[in-house]
Amino acid sequence: MEASLKNRVFNHIPPAMIAVVLLFWSFGPAVLLKNPWTLTVTSAGIVVVVLLLELINERHAGWRMNKREFFTDLYYVVLSATVIAWFTENFADGPLSKVKGSLGITTPWVTQLPWLLQVMLVVFLIEFGQYWMHRLMHNWTPFWLTHAPHHHLTQLNAAKGAVGNPIELFLITLSVLALFDFDKTAMFAAFNTTGVISTFAHANVRADPPIWYSYFFTTIRHHSLHHSTDYDATRSNYGNSLILLDRIFGTYREGEGILVGQDERRRLSIWEQTLFPFQPIIDKVKARKSAAQADPDTAPNNQSGAAAA
Repeated sequence: MEASLKNRVFNHIPPAMIAVVLLFWSFGPAVLLKNPWTLTVTSAGIVVVVLLLELINERHAGWRMNKREFFTDLYYVVLSATVIAWFTENFADGPLSKVKGSLGITTPWVTQLPWLLQVMLVVFLIEFGQYWMHRLMHNWTPFWLTHAPHHHLTQLNAAKGAVGNPIELFLITLSVLALFDFDKTAMFAAFNTTGVISTFAHANVRADPPIWYSYFFTTIRHHSLHHSTDYDATRSNYGNSLILLDRIFGTYREGEGILVGQDERRRLSIWEQTLFPFQPIIDKVKARKSAAQADPDTAPNNQSGAAAA
């Protein structure tokens, strides 16, 4: 009875956290809402809260956090909040804003929308772009090489959404939001809303939200299947936060994964994840060097050349 009550409470935590996020950005103190650091603090706070929930009601013992995983995850969380954020601002959002200004593009109709509708539109625009980028990464080799390290994860937890090759982490942030005149608090509320959903979608928390939630939003059941060792299953459930897009575009698949990972569940180091997209080129160069060294005609030529010199 006690365990059943505990599970029911945890099942409603994801939608409750979304409600808290929306209430904060809608009615929070102006001094906080205008502070540029508030979004950073709330985003980090969401991950910390869900990590703590993993300690209270974990989903799988095999996904339990350990020291090695913690410091790897911390590295990528910091990388995403600093280096990746800088690249996104300077090579994507910033230039797009300048194009918008130079062309005189304005979207006054956006500012006239109700605040909550603006939040919903931002979530949709972010997720629509991420869905197709994610799907592209699974179906075109050059993009897959950037995304594959994320599928070499051998366990899931709240911070794993930030783990991946830096190129992928940049590509997945690309959006067209800079072309629209959204209220900033609506944008921040949308960022935190997708943050709550995607964090729980990677989390080792025994929480199975209500049917209405899992119809629209991605859950750990959907995303663990996407991360499973079943190759066909990884070609489904692309939605980072909106599983509804998979339902619409025919890529939804029911089920859940427990064993996650690729290549016989081999865990990659940070260095291996960073070099992964370039590994085919590196391997070719090494193969040519090895072939040149093993070629019996090469050594005599080199020796005769050295003697002549």
